[in-house]
Amino acid sequence: MKFNKMNVLVTAMLVFVLLAGCSSTNGDGKKNDSKNKITLAYVAWDSEIASTNVVKEVFEQKLGYKVEMLQVDAGPMWAGISDGSADAMVAAWLPTTHASYISKYNGKFEDLGPNLEGTKIGLVVPKYMDINSIDDLNKTIGSDVDYTIIGIEPGAGLMMSTEKVLDEYGLRDKWKLLESSSAAMTQQLEKAYANKEPIIVTGWTPHWMFAKMDLKYLEDPKNVYGGDEQIHTIARKDLKTDDPKAYAFLDKFNWSSDDMASVMIEIQEGKSPEDAAKAWVEQNADKVDAWLK
Repeated sequence: MKFNKMNVLVTAMLVFVLLAGCSSTNGDGKKNDSKNKITLAYVAWDSEIASTNVVKEVFEQKLGYKVEMLQVDAGPMWAGISDGSADAMVAAWLPTTHASYISKYNGKFEDLGPNLEGTKIGLVVPKYMDINSIDDLNKTIGSDVDYTIIGIEPGAGLMMSTEKVLDEYGLRDKWKLLESSSAAMTQQLEKAYANKEPIIVTGWTPHWMFAKMDLKYLEDPKNVYGGDEQIHTIARKDLKTDDPKAYAFLDKFNWSSDDMASVMIEIQEGKSPEDAAKAWVEQNADKVDAWLK
């Protein structure tokens, strides 16, 4: 009898522990279970660091999710969404910058539409430089910058478009596109700007560098970079069925260039991405509440 009673007691305790592990409550008193996890993929652009951290903050603080963030290059980001190893991203630049990935993974993801309007990519220089168009790179400016354009991560859509620029404008023989990183590019730009030196970089808007420095895009008469773009939210197939609550929030997530810029500037001035995102969420409760309705 003692043996049987002990077995019953141990079994009851195990059941209790398992139930406790699989079900807890969040701040709203709603149950959280093991399904409340989501994986967000993103590229290490300042803009995407800002947006992904804001989305993470809302998921964790408002919806009770555990969020895993995967920082990867653009190619693996799209591959991860398409093969289901990541759940979503808020970092798809369309229709031009990431056009090659749209073609490659067509039918393997769901486009939830734009979360930010009016983005732009291109070649960027300080306004003190006497150059206004990509066509001008065929003139005397080349020797001033060692015929080098400072780029970002290899595989980024911006880099692919810039490679096309070298071909379309007949620059391939003399000019080179230097692979770098977003952080290294801005460091080079800040150093040159402080010394009033010439420099050409691959750039995009929104970005904090336009608030900190007086910069301009070089005109693109051949329209290789395309016009204004949008940043889209992309989800893996079946996310709507598997996790309708996460899908609903991602589908409603939408903000402005000014919103994004304010987070980027906070990060650039020394705040961690997590703290900058938390501050923005706290200061924009009405906007966040609208995403969650």
